[in-house]
Parts: sequence; C-alpha cells; structure tokens
Amino acid sequence: LGEVKLTVTQIEGGKQHNAVPAHVDIVLDVRVNDCYTNGEIAEILKREAPCSLRPRSLRLNSSSIDPGHSLVLGGKELGRKTYGSPTLSDQAALSCPSLKMGPGLSLRSHSADEFIEVQEVVEGISIYVALLERFLKPERFG
Repeated sequence: LGEVKLTVTQIEGGKQHNAVPAHVDIVLDVRVNDCYTNGEIAEILKREAPCSLRPRSLRLNSSSIDPGHSLVLGGKELGRKTYGSPTLSDQAALSCPSLKMGPGLSLRSHSADEFIEVQEVVEGISIYVALLERFLKPERFG
C-alpha cells in the first residue's frame, strides 16, 4: 500500500493579523498502510510530535486481500492491475476478503473536482460482470 501518508487538512488559529497565536488547532489526515494499525500510528505520532495529539477515530484500519484470492486472479486474467488505493472507502468496515475496484481514476477520488466519465461506467459494468463470472465459476481459470 505504499508509505503511511500524513496530510494537514485544516489549520485554525489566531485572533488578529499582527500577533503570534497563543493556540493553533491542526487536523492531520493519516492514511495507514497494511503494516500498521491506526492505534500503532497514533502512538508513534504522540511520542514523536512536538505537541499534544488527540485521534478523532481509530476505527477504520487499512485492508488487504491475498494476491492468490480468486477475485484477484480473475481481475488479473482480465488484464486489470493491482495497486494499493490511497483513499479510504467503506471496504475498511468489512471483515471478509474484499477488493476495491471501480471505474474511473483513483486519483480523482476525494478531490474538489471529482468526476467519472459515462464511458468509464459502461466499461466498468462489463468488467464487473466478467469478474463475477470468473469468481462464481472458478473452473474457468486457466
């Protein structure tokens, strides 16, 4: 999934333009990879940060699927490439093997101008159908 990513997404502080603020609130968005839990990263940040930290939530950890799982193999057979998604989805709440696959470009997800092309949706439907056919009939592999 790549490295753990930390992004400052909100900064609030100060009462006037010509004075150093006595207090600043900063919100960090931390994307954890499959090597750490949210709790482990929170402890590292608390230990290393030059300020006090309070996690908003530790509930949604990263997820992964075995590269040999039939969904993954079926996707590869269809020419799909595997990757670690940099964005969070409801998949993080699942407790079963799952993969995140959608039409469009992941880079456009969660951006100010997020969009998906109609042709990407049409192509996605055919890919989903083909993948499910392979998953539901594993003897078709090979």
